[in-house]
This record gives sequence, structure tokens and C-alpha cells, in this order.
Amino acid sequence: MVTTRKFSLKRQRSLELLLRLNRLYPDATCTLTYQTPVQLLVATILSAQCTDERVNKVTPALFQKFPDALALANADIEELENLVRSTGFYRNKAKNIKAACQMIIEKFNSQVPKQMEQLLQLPGVARKTANVVLAHAYGIIVGVTVDTHVKRLSQRLGLTENSDPIKIERDLMRLIPQPDWENWSIRLIYHGRAVCKAKSPACDKCSLVDLCLFTKE
Repeated sequence: MVTTRKFSLKRQRSLELLLRLNRLYPDATCTLTYQTPVQLLVATILSAQCTDERVNKVTPALFQKFPDALALANADIEELENLVRSTGFYRNKAKNIKAACQMIIEKFNSQVPKQMEQLLQLPGVARKTANVVLAHAYGIIVGVTVDTHVKRLSQRLGLTENSDPIKIERDLMRLIPQPDWENWSIRLIYHGRAVCKAKSPACDKCSLVDLCLFTKE
């Protein structure tokens, strides 16, 4: 009974947080620049441990040279590495991008898959990347994108006690209505960038402060 009530209260708080985030960032959307599903896939792979701003500076030249899965699958690996070097971990990212595009050509008829299970077969693709691609390339919402901002803020807001992204995603999927799963992630990312920063959260300027557990520590 206590556990059920505790969860009910947490869910009510989650819905209020969602409402406020929607009001704070009504026009929030994916900040990666892309034109096709494969370009979004590549950009999301590059965004690992890198800012979207930096990725968006790299991808114009990358996509001009290699605009589609076939071109990326056949790309010279050293040239690919040089083009994505500034995003960090460039060797591994270039290798995964090339291998993922080869699999898309060979196994998925040159189309980025529309199913989570198939996307997770691609090199360099975990649930975070797959959720972004499904939501923004195809409008398919099957999970909650958990990046560093979503992880940090969900913990601070007391919505999860977990540190593993998959477990955090499961916790959030229980609290947030499915149609809002991706909206939640995008708006929480905006709030993490603007207000609730990792090292110096601006609690005095935060519109969520009365619902936040972090400030009570």
C-alpha cells in the first residue's frame, strides 16, 4: 500500500514536471541537423560524448562527401576518420558508421530499420541512438532517450535511483505517458543545457525547483 502510494505521488510529480517543461520549451526539437534517416543515424552516433553543436559543424562536409548509406559504406576509413575527428573517439565512430551503413545496405535493403531490435544490430547503436532515430526519422515512439542530461536530471528530480541508462529508461517509461516519452527527453535536455548544468546548476533560476529533490540534499 505504501509502495503504491509512493509511486502514485511520484507519477503525479512527473506529470507536473512534464507540463512545466512543455511550457518552458514549447518549440523544443532535436537539435541535430539531418535530411534523411541515415544522416540522423550518423549524426546521433557522432553525438556520443560530444555536443550537438560540434556535430552540426562536422556533418555538412561529411554529408556533402558521403550523402547516403551506400557512399558511407564504401568510404575510405581514413578519410572518414579525418572528417569526424573533432567529435572525439573518431576512429571508433568512423568504424561504426562505415560498418553500420554496410549492414544497412547488405541486410536491410539500403533502408535504416524501423524496428528497435533491428536497429540494435547495427554497430555503434544502443537504445539511445535507436530511440532518437525511431522518434525523429519515423515518428515511432517506443522508449525514452536517456543521454547524460536526462540521466542527471531524472536522478536530481528523484524519478530514478538507477545509474544504468536502460534501468533509468524503464523507470521513466512507467512514469511518463508514452506519447510524451520523446518530448520529455528533448525538453529535459534543453533544461539541462540551459539551467540544470552538471557542475553549476542554477537552482535560483529553475522553474522546477519546488519539485526537485536535489536542492533538498
